[in-house]
Amino acid sequence: QFLRRQQVLQLYRKILRAVRDVPAEADRRYLKDWAREEFRRNKDATEEDAIRMMITQGNMQLQELQRTLKLAKS
Repeated sequence: QFLRRQQVLQLYRKILRAVRDVPAEADRRYLKDWAREEFRRNKDATEEDAIRMMITQGNMQLQELQRTLKLAKS
């Protein structure tokens, strides 16, 4: 459970770092609020499989955001 918590916190930090690179202020604010709300909404989850699935989903969304930002820069 401790390792799961570390994974979740690490994912949260990575998402917030990626959001910093979003050029438009309004989009940045929206994404930050969205991330906060998603993590807050799921903070009481206890089922191991559900948590694992949410982490996987979060990582996929993070990768998508990073890909989109990379394309926007080029």
